Amino acid sequence: MSDERDEAVPHLNAEEFRRLGHQMVDWIANYWARLESFPVRSQVAPGEVAAKLPLHAPEEGLGGGEGWDAVFRDLDAVVLPGITHWQSPSFFAYFPANASGPAVLGELLSAGLGVQGMLWSTSPAATELETRVLDWLAELMALPQAFRSTSGTGGGVIQGTASEATLVAMVAARARVRRQRPGDAPLVAYASTQAHSSVLKAAMLCGVARDASDTLHVRMVETDASYAMNPEALQRALGEDLAAGRQPFFVCASLGTTSSGAFDPLGPVSRAMGDTGVSAAGGWLHVDAAWAGAALLCPEYREPATGLEAVDSFAFNPHKWLLTNFDCNAFYTRDRSALLDALSVTPEYLRNAASASGAVIDYRDWQVPLGRRFRALKLWFVLRHYGAKGLRAYIREHVRLAGLFEDWVRQDTRFELAAPRALSLVCFRLAPRPGEAPSETDARNRALLERLNASGSAFLTHTVLPGVGGASARYVLRMAIGAPSTEERHVRACWEALQRLAET
Repeated sequence: MSDERDEAVPHLNAEEFRRLGHQMVDWIANYWARLESFPVRSQVAPGEVAAKLPLHAPEEGLGGGEGWDAVFRDLDAVVLPGITHWQSPSFFAYFPANASGPAVLGELLSAGLGVQGMLWSTSPAATELETRVLDWLAELMALPQAFRSTSGTGGGVIQGTASEATLVAMVAARARVRRQRPGDAPLVAYASTQAHSSVLKAAMLCGVARDASDTLHVRMVETDASYAMNPEALQRALGEDLAAGRQPFFVCASLGTTSSGAFDPLGPVSRAMGDTGVSAAGGWLHVDAAWAGAALLCPEYREPATGLEAVDSFAFNPHKWLLTNFDCNAFYTRDRSALLDALSVTPEYLRNAASASGAVIDYRDWQVPLGRRFRALKLWFVLRHYGAKGLRAYIREHVRLAGLFEDWVRQDTRFELAAPRALSLVCFRLAPRPGEAPSETDARNRALLERLNASGSAFLTHTVLPGVGGASARYVLRMAIGAPSTEERHVRACWEALQRLAET
């Protein structure tokens, strides 16, 4: 056996870490300051970033010396060209993915503390701060008392994404229905045709759906003229499945669909479940408000949440429109026992006196993974820095800007609105020309979108909305306003670019 010893591991010492940390914060601050200088959508070709990277990992490390200068050079030369700038004030694509100074500082602190908060005992502050902050948020949004930890039966938890929240809700629903209605009747989940794809994916993951084409066990319910779920169609589907010996167990209603921002009517949806006996059998109503949920901080935007007192769970993403960087989903339920029944597994190595006492929350039982980061820190920092007043002003300004854009579209006869404006989302397109086939109109809109995005001046996305009353489906452009630094001048510049490009 050799007596040789490996060299010492080159950890950063405190002074080296401090110097590099300052340099990295400066780099991020400078990046934010020059966001408007970059093309919003990355202009690189496939494989272009990888071609700048060596094929093999380095044998020799950088240490704490000047070698790190090469890393900062590579950030500019390798990474930045391949970034689509989600924080750009001219990013109007998808829904926003907000980041802010307070949230980034919270993320840094979370990483520095290195907490793994799976149990209360593994860091009591991680659990109790999360519980309190989510109760704050529930109060600010006027969520039902049953969703707060103080109710004793419900409460909130931070999930990674709205997709994870939907999966957790579906797993809890399956456990509750099987407990109340034992047997092997095939389970069926329901969502509108405009619901997020995460509903289908959740059904696949928990064994309800065979595959992505399974329309027997995941029923996609038709919508009305505003693209919201039709509650009469839902009630018919529930009745048909019950008559066929299947067991409805889960309904997902959307507040702010991805394509057009439609709001499903919660009251009529819950009544359809009640009238068919689905609720009495343990059926679960989940609300996916991933993007639009943030607007509930403003009292004037709460009307779509009417009926929320009848739902079993509610989830939205502060990482979309509430200045809290990804990932951070706020998930609330009135029935925490259903989550525990479905998700709690306690091997010997996780047993401890605090958990056994029943006096604490162990959030590992409220989610799919065992481990969890201290994500509540960044939400805590955001709430403390901006306050409720600042967050309301932030949301209201984006809604105001979308109203302006909507008015500009109405005033230009070359364009048309494709759906009712939803908060800060406007769906629009070039209007059909006389005698033009629908496919030709779609092609003109597709070309307009690509010209705009290729210019680098702004970034929008599209969707395809189903036709109403026998009309053809339509290719539609989406203007989603919500980036942290977006001002009226950026929205106006995008509109003027669309007008110019529409003439070519």
